[in-house]
Amino acid sequence: MPSNVPRRRLLGGLAAAAALPVFAPRTAFAQAWPAKPIRIIVGYPAGGLTDMFARAYGEHLSQRLGQPVVVENRSGASGSLAAAAVKQAAPDGYTLMFTISTTMLMNRVLYKSLPYDADKDFVLISSMSAGHLPLIVHKSLGVSNLKEFVEYARRNKVSLGTYAAGSYSHIAVAELNKFFGLNMEAVHYRGEAPMWQDLMAGVIQGGSGSVAAASAVLQAGVGIPIAVPRTRRMSKLPNVPTFIEQGVTSKAFEIDGFICLVGPAGMPQEIVQRLSDLMVEGGKTERVQKILTTFGIDDAAVGHEEFKRLYAQDGPVWIELVKSLGLTPQ
Repeated sequence: MPSNVPRRRLLGGLAAAAALPVFAPRTAFAQAWPAKPIRIIVGYPAGGLTDMFARAYGEHLSQRLGQPVVVENRSGASGSLAAAAVKQAAPDGYTLMFTISTTMLMNRVLYKSLPYDADKDFVLISSMSAGHLPLIVHKSLGVSNLKEFVEYARRNKVSLGTYAAGSYSHIAVAELNKFFGLNMEAVHYRGEAPMWQDLMAGVIQGGSGSVAAASAVLQAGVGIPIAVPRTRRMSKLPNVPTFIEQGVTSKAFEIDGFICLVGPAGMPQEIVQRLSDLMVEGGKTERVQKILTTFGIDDAAVGHEEFKRLYAQDGPVWIELVKSLGLTPQ
């Protein structure tokens, strides 16, 4: 027996040594990261809010990490093209994606098949609010709040614009119809610009969208904001009550759409945490704060733990709301 003890110790030591490389390279890699430029693929066109956030936060990441951060726009199929590209990238922290809740959630209802599985193919790093999207109606209606608007809609034909079928603004029309027993028509546009142009011309009676995109109709006094979603008022429109304050209990007017930073599944946790921390830090920078003010967004980026909580909590609600629209998947 005694003669076997050194042999056992030797074998045990060799086994332990053999196990070390399984863990060491990953930690060492995370500590060395980043050693080259980082690429952020944006699933939507240049100049939009998602792109602006990607560039503003990307600039902060570059300054703090000491490496260039290159933003690449790869728009198409509601963010699906970008998602497919990032899914296939190595999970090494050098390829990331800025996208929105449509890509992560709604697309699974709007499309028959997708080249990615948002729940399995990506790691959640950080998210930020897409902002309040107030309901704005034409001044000719002569209403100043939701109750008056509903009374108007009961007596008159009303068409409300949406910036896309299956979007929040589409859901808003459907939920208002359901809650108040109305029959308002949803008129779908390709983006907010043509929708607000038609509101300005009186072609439609109202619509939901961003304050920044609706600035022309608001400044001209043609558009009157009568309600904002979410559980608290919007700092840019402090006198406009929420849907909840005006008695609407639909979940659609409580939850918030988001813009987010994600990476390929399997990224080292140390890198995820580092990026998460820097995103929260970046939300306090002057450049990001200016974007928030311009677009009337009250909240900057949150970290990966909060993002995961919100995704788990609100994701199923968004999916059910889009399903309730009864759209035929493309």
